Order: sequence, then structure tokens, then C-alpha cells
Amino acid sequence: MIAIAGTIGTGLFLGTGRSLAQGGPASMLICYTIVGFIVYVTLLLLGEMATQYPVAGSFNAYATRFFSPAYGFALSWNYWFNDAVSVASDLTAAQLVMQYWTTWNPWVVSLILWLFIVSVNAAHVGAYGELEYWISSIKVITIIVFIITGILVNAGVNTDHKFIGFDNWRIPGAPFVGGFGGFARVFVTASFAFGGTESLGITAGETKNPSRNMPRVVKFVFWRILIFYVLSILIIGLNVPYSYPDLSNRSTTTSPFTIVFKEAGFTVTASSMNAVVLTSVISAGNHALFAGTRVLYGLAEATPRQAPRIFAKTTARGIPLPALLMTSSVSVICFGTSYVGSGVLWGWLQNIVGVSNQIAWLSIGLASWRFRKAWIRQNRPLEELKFRAGWTWPWGPPFVIISVALLVIFQGWSSFVPHFHPLDFLSYYIEIMVMVIMFVTWRTLSLYKSRSNPPMRPLLDSVKVDEHSSSFWTGDVADLDNIDLMQDEYHDVEADKVDDDERMLQQRGITRWLWNLYYWLV
Repeated sequence: MIAIAGTIGTGLFLGTGRSLAQGGPASMLICYTIVGFIVYVTLLLLGEMATQYPVAGSFNAYATRFFSPAYGFALSWNYWFNDAVSVASDLTAAQLVMQYWTTWNPWVVSLILWLFIVSVNAAHVGAYGELEYWISSIKVITIIVFIITGILVNAGVNTDHKFIGFDNWRIPGAPFVGGFGGFARVFVTASFAFGGTESLGITAGETKNPSRNMPRVVKFVFWRILIFYVLSILIIGLNVPYSYPDLSNRSTTTSPFTIVFKEAGFTVTASSMNAVVLTSVISAGNHALFAGTRVLYGLAEATPRQAPRIFAKTTARGIPLPALLMTSSVSVICFGTSYVGSGVLWGWLQNIVGVSNQIAWLSIGLASWRFRKAWIRQNRPLEELKFRAGWTWPWGPPFVIISVALLVIFQGWSSFVPHFHPLDFLSYYIEIMVMVIMFVTWRTLSLYKSRSNPPMRPLLDSVKVDEHSSSFWTGDVADLDNIDLMQDEYHDVEADKVDDDERMLQQRGITRWLWNLYYWLV
């Protein structure tokens, strides 16, 4: 259920309003489709590694192991920062959603929801899973109802009793709003919307029967992207004009999902839809807090340690409470809406998280590229991979790396053309600066430590030091010939075999057609 709808939240339900207002319907559809394809290929690459090595920290650990410890350190802290800011972003989004009903003290909403999601994550991992399961179910049903309603509204079942068709694509300024700058800006909001998908790999370490379930999870993502994102965005672009009042401005952002139900004449249903958007905000914040907590815990557990030891401590139920409290503390940012406006603050946070998501995808591409090279270089047969997306060999990793790098560079175009906007520019590119600073920090500390404690060497040692290995920037790049590909490799346990047997019995018994229908629908 996390794969199907767990990471669908403010990006789709609320961020599409900002995308439509800034780029127009055509830009939104094209950008979300492109990013969706990139994400799908990225998830296939991650699925190969997560099925083979279901470890805590997931793609951060893979970047450290297969590419570079310094880069892995920078990526891990960057992704933790991403998750922590995502919680703040979702709590800010909750204020925007509540403005549909009331504008009274919006910060109180954030405080109440903050206490709620922290309590859920502090209770037990099962509480997190249970909440995500039911909210994900609500989101799936809601999106299906929205698609049906949107088709009817476009066909003429609306308050004006008028066939809409592509009329909103032909109004002045549409379908491409703001030229190239408007088009480029939609990429970062699309990346924000698809964000969290890659954290499916983080759940691998706590997933039952990962050898079977991780490939299923990854394969679900294609249908999720096609139905929930691309089809929903097409319907939004057809039914909601980019110039709709209060769609996205300094102080407010309105969910296009709510607008479509309102256009259908269902005032009560529109209010209910807004309530669903609010539950999705809670779900997204809950998921970001869970993922961020696990990343920080993974950093404290890493060898060598990359975060203070205290963040590795857990409760009797296995909850990393210090990591949880540290991750949730960043949410104090959301209480700054009184000074800059909820819409503005949420836009900045959305940019930061979107770019961070892109850096994560690029890093998965890097780790996968190195993992595949190591696998082949050490002459391990491809048949030993527990999951392999054959159609992505060998072009998948380079495609992800190059395409995401281009997105990161060009999507901030509107922040410096035709005029320079310092805060917007910072929100688009601050994550790159964070990555560089953290990389330099780790390399500097590593070199200082190695020089303070030099290894013992024979007096007549004639072996020359490899100049490449002493390079500041590339000195810790992993040696593909000597990576231990057996370490942390998952081997099925008895519980996995029992789970497989139960599934086989389900599909052979009297009720097999019901189970087959269930898996087909999923």
C-alpha cells in the first residue's frame, strides 16, 4: 500500500495547483510525464539493489558502498534534511488546506498534527504501517472517484451545463504559461510530487519477505504513475483554468481536486475532498518522518559512524526515539508562515524538497551504475540477482544520471531570467551547496584522521602510492574489483518460505479466482 499510494500527498493533491498556475496545462502534463518515467526507471534500478541487499539506509548505503563514502555521507545528510523539511512542508500545507474552512490561527493546526504524527511514530512501527494502510486506501478510492467525476465534468455535467473539452487549453496564455521559465519551474514541483517514492527502498530493511515483496512493490509503481499522476493531471488541466482565483498565490493554494468537485456542483463533496487532502497531508508528513528517522538512525549505525551515537539508541520496541525527535524538531520552520505567508513558505520548501528528491534519484543512478559494473567485473552471473529489470540494461543508470542532472540545472531558470530573485534561486540550488559542504567536510576529516594515524609500511617498500587514490575529490571512490558483493546479501529464511507457501495455496484453492482478481486489481 505504501508503493501504491503511501507517498501520494501534498505534491499531487495540492502542488498541482501551483504547477498549473506557473506553467499551464500542457507544461504540467509534459513535465509530470517525463519525471514519472525517470522515477519509474530509477525505482527499477533501486529495486535490484534493495532486493539483493535490504539494509537500513537503503540507497544512501548503496551510494556509500558502491560509489564513495564521502558522497554517501553527503547524500545521507542531504536526504535526512529532505525528509525533515518535508515534514515542515506538509505541516505548512495543512495550514493551506484548512483555509478552505477557516483562517483562524493556522499555526495551531500544524502544532496539533505535529503532536499526532510524532506520537504515531513513537508508538510502534506497526502503528505507522496501519495508519499508512488505511489512509492509502482512502486516497486510492478518492483518486478513482475524482477521475470519474473529472471526466463527467468535462463532458458537461457541471454547474454551467457546458461541454468543456480543451477550452482551458485555449484561453489567453495557455497551454504554456510563462514561456520556458514557466515550463522549467514545473519540473521541481513534479519532483516534489513524486518524492518519497525512492524511500520504498528504506522500508526494505523492515519489509516481510523482501525477495518477493520488493519486486512487486517496484512493479506497482508504473501503474501508480500512469493512473494516479498522469491521468489525474490531464483531467485537472482540462477542467481547471490556470487563472482560477486563488489557485496559487502568496498566501494560499487551492487543491484542483477540490475545485473539480466544486465545479460539478457537489459543495458537500468538495468539502469532503478537502478533508481527504488533509488526511493525505498527514500521511505524507507521517511517511517523511518515518523515513527521516530511519536515515538518521542508519547514519548513527554506519561503520564508520556518520552521526552521533545517541541517534542509534532505540526503545524496547525498536523505535529510534532520539532520531525521531531530532527529525521532527526541524518542523519549527512551518511556524514562520505568519511572517512570509503560507503560500510563499510552502513554495520555497517545495523547491528545496523537490531538488533533494532529484539528487536522491541521481544518486540511485550512480550507485546502480557502479553496482552493475562491480557485479560484471567480478564475474557473478546475472542469474544470481534476485530481481533484474532486463530492459534497463545497460542504458538505465546513465539515462537517470544525465536526465536528472539536466533537470537540476535548468529548472531554476525563472529565478535568474529575466530578473534575479535571490530567495527563489536559493531554494532551487541550496541543496547542491549542502551536498558539496558535507562532501568536503567528510573528506577533510577522513584525510586528517589518516594522516594523524598513518599505516605501518616496510622501510624498503618499493610500491608506489597511487596518485589517483590520494586525490581529494576521487580518493575514496570504491574499488569495484574488491567490493564484497556477498556482504549483507539477503538469504530467504523459514518465515519467507512459509509466506510463499501460503500465497501458492491461496492461488490454488477454491478461492483462487478471488485472490487472482485481488492481485490484478492491486
